[in-house]
Amino acid sequence: MLKQRIITAVGMALLFLAMLFLLPGIGFAIVVIPLVMMAAWEWSTLIKINSTASRVLYLIALAVTLTSLGLWVDLPDSFQPQRAQTVMLGAVTLWAVIFLWVQGYPSSSILWSPRPVLGVLGLLLLGFTWLSVVSILASDYARWGLLVGVIIVVLADVGGFVAGKLFGKHKLAPLVSPGKTWEGFLGGMIFQLILIVGLAVYLPPEISIVKLSLLVFPVALYSVVGDLFESMIKRNSGVKDSGALLPGHGGVLDRIDGIMAALPLYALVLGAYSS
Repeated sequence: MLKQRIITAVGMALLFLAMLFLLPGIGFAIVVIPLVMMAAWEWSTLIKINSTASRVLYLIALAVTLTSLGLWVDLPDSFQPQRAQTVMLGAVTLWAVIFLWVQGYPSSSILWSPRPVLGVLGLLLLGFTWLSVVSILASDYARWGLLVGVIIVVLADVGGFVAGKLFGKHKLAPLVSPGKTWEGFLGGMIFQLILIVGLAVYLPPEISIVKLSLLVFPVALYSVVGDLFESMIKRNSGVKDSGALLPGHGGVLDRIDGIMAALPLYALVLGAYSS
């Protein structure tokens, strides 16, 4: 299982890097749309939209959402960063509310578990994720900025997995995800320290360790919220994985749950640094 997980992870990493650095920014944003669509298909399964026709309609609704967001920020003609920042602020606020839902599970399920609520929530969160990618690629930091954002999420996940396996004893959120531990959480944050030191070595001196920490740690924390949120949805739906597309990892949602929560905050902070 671990071997298959590593092989799949390496394959995904190579594909991501190839697309990120070989495609123009708008090309990358277009290419990830099918990935977002696959995640929406899995989301429709999690919220128990059973008929194929209804799932197709859900994908059409997502396409309308992505198109509306693209038009709002003036894609592809002249990207409007301030409009994108407004959307990112809304996304970050929504994820803060979701954190409260995770803390309040299972009693909080009365607020978010109705299918119409989950349906709209999925459209918004996936739309915000796509727009955050567009926003980062259009910023001063572009491809390298997006790469660092994804690395933050990956290190939080890998650090949590390794430290949890080796030292995990105290449950982080037993009602939501019994496999996650405080030791794993701390391991993910320690990995962020390594990243911050590494970035500080190569980035210009005006980008201090303090400034990097104020970027990296909140984004890593949000990625944990995204992971816990998907675990909560899966637990509520009675499933282990969102899908089986990625051997050793589950579905697309299982791999991008942290990214969905982290990238809007990352894009918001990068935008603030750029202005």
